[in-house]
Amino acid sequence: MSNPPHYYFCRGHPVVTNVFDRLCSLVIAVFLITALTLPAFAGAFEDAVAKFANDDFSDTDEAIGIVAASGNPLAFPIISALGEDRLSADPDTKKVFITQADGKIIDAATGAAVDKLPDNAASVRLNNRLRRSVEAALGSLTLLSPDPAKRIAAAQSVFKAHEESALPVIEGALAKETNKAAKAAFAEARAAILLYKSGTGDADKLDAIATIKARADQEALALLTGLTDQRPLVASAAAGAIASIQSRLAVWSAVQNAWYGLSLGSVLLLAAIGLAITFGVMGVINMAHGEMVMLGAYTTFVVQEIIRTSYPGLFDYSLLIAVPLAFLVAGAIGVVIERTIIRFLYGRPLETLLATWGLSLVLQQAVRTAFGPTNREVGNPSWMSGAFEFGQITITYNRLWILCFTLAVFAILLAMLRYTSLGLEMRAVTQNRRMAASMGIATSRVDALTFGLGSGIAGIAGVALSQIDNVSPNLGQSYIIDSFMVVVFGGVGNLWGTLVGAFTLGIANKFLEPVAGAVLGKIAILVLIILFIQKRPRGLFALKGRAVEA
Repeated sequence: MSNPPHYYFCRGHPVVTNVFDRLCSLVIAVFLITALTLPAFAGAFEDAVAKFANDDFSDTDEAIGIVAASGNPLAFPIISALGEDRLSADPDTKKVFITQADGKIIDAATGAAVDKLPDNAASVRLNNRLRRSVEAALGSLTLLSPDPAKRIAAAQSVFKAHEESALPVIEGALAKETNKAAKAAFAEARAAILLYKSGTGDADKLDAIATIKARADQEALALLTGLTDQRPLVASAAAGAIASIQSRLAVWSAVQNAWYGLSLGSVLLLAAIGLAITFGVMGVINMAHGEMVMLGAYTTFVVQEIIRTSYPGLFDYSLLIAVPLAFLVAGAIGVVIERTIIRFLYGRPLETLLATWGLSLVLQQAVRTAFGPTNREVGNPSWMSGAFEFGQITITYNRLWILCFTLAVFAILLAMLRYTSLGLEMRAVTQNRRMAASMGIATSRVDALTFGLGSGIAGIAGVALSQIDNVSPNLGQSYIIDSFMVVVFGGVGNLWGTLVGAFTLGIANKFLEPVAGAVLGKIAILVLIILFIQKRPRGLFALKGRAVEA
């Protein structure tokens, strides 16, 4: 007869003795396995770190892979220090040290603080292949970051380096990824690795080529172009993908040039729109118009200087404050110029041209005396800084805002000309000055206000141009010739013609520059305008009816 089971009591409940003994044995076994395994892992990590001290590129490459795959908290500091030339090693003791960003030194294997580097310590050397390994290792170390943006950036680093050692991490991250953009980035990184990995089958390489082809950017093109010595099926697929990507990039290049052209056109429109008013209504060739632009830019500079010194919290609003002030300053100076110089020269275009040209020199020298001859810094508010990607093109916020600002100014000016009494009088004087005078319109007052309005618009053009060009006494000279070209090409006195002319010349200029260069491109545009004016002397949108009368 067998002996009855013995019991232990645990929390008031009986436990059979041999079951309890087995549980104790299991706990002890797990403890022993853990105790024996952790030192082994620790030892492997420390041995890999010590390889950095061998001053051998192969050992360094092997150490990078082991450290990156170890999961040790020191892995990222070690690899990043290696890439930034902050990892040092003592060849005698095989100790490796990290010089942190704050100048403190720690032991790379243990993280313990170190007073100073040993005398024999030297920076761990890298070559181009190892730098790619470092980039891939850093990418794999951040592939599992909780921040999707960091995961995407890490996947893109792996895509560029396409190191085979990152493949297991990429595949594991891809299986667990839920963010759509990050998942696509992981898929592209995996495709880049498989494309260059030895032993990859044709089917996998064809899938990888399809994935990279869908990316269709310069990096994808470079990756496929570098693929050599492939079997015919893979080589044919790669050649087709390269041709497809080149076609798409050509389209995006045209879109980029068109955007640059619109951006340049908006600048030309801002600079020319005020000139179109004074030239169209008054027939005055104002060579000092560029200096009104320059005065608006310096008004912006003065506003920002006052805000920087007295009200720094308002810096993001500096341009909003500068716009009305620049309009008032440039407009008031324009009225003074019209009342003191221009009004005595109506009907004498050559004298007007010479007088305003001399006035432009006087204004330039006055600004040099007041502010100095060097360029002045005008900062970008936070909402005008930076850029964003749209397809394969980059759009800067300052250019985008200037385009929107230009169109807003154009719309406001059209509304003013159509719905205000001053606009009605200006249109009447433009169409028939003598008839307008006979109807009781004070043409001299309209002339002064028109010249002030044109100068004020040039002033707010200076506010916008201060964000993309150097603020100097010569700022206006860069735009005066282009402004006249826009006005003459579009049609004197026609604002819609000025709009179309500015954007047409801007886009044409940007498409000619890559072919002929900046200087020859401008010469070609000038020649084309001269030829066009020979056929249509009044421009694209010529005034009709009574507006043709002198």
